[in-house]
Amino acid sequence: MANIQYYDVILKPVITEQSMAGMSEKKYTFLVHTEANKTQIKQAVEKMFEGTKVKKVNTMNLAGKKKRRGMTYGRTAKTKKAIVWLTEDSKEIEIFAGL
Repeated sequence: MANIQYYDVILKPVITEQSMAGMSEKKYTFLVHTEANKTQIKQAVEKMFEGTKVKKVNTMNLAGKKKRRGMTYGRTAKTKKAIVWLTEDSKEIEIFAGL
């Protein structure tokens, strides 16, 4: 297992129609480091966004897609997505405020 710092865990937010609908329930979706576990994701969110308290974290491992260029086959990189549920008394995450 790699030594991952909290600022390396969260790569970027996922902005889709479904993830934006979940924000009303205090559910936020992020792309995270592929070797990060749920505890590291929870600690990273609480440290990066002041005033947030994480209730639970769901993770999904996404395999890379098959791509072809001519007769050569390959795969894109695998990714990991995390859905973070905040507690009721937690503050909102600011990066999603203007969307």
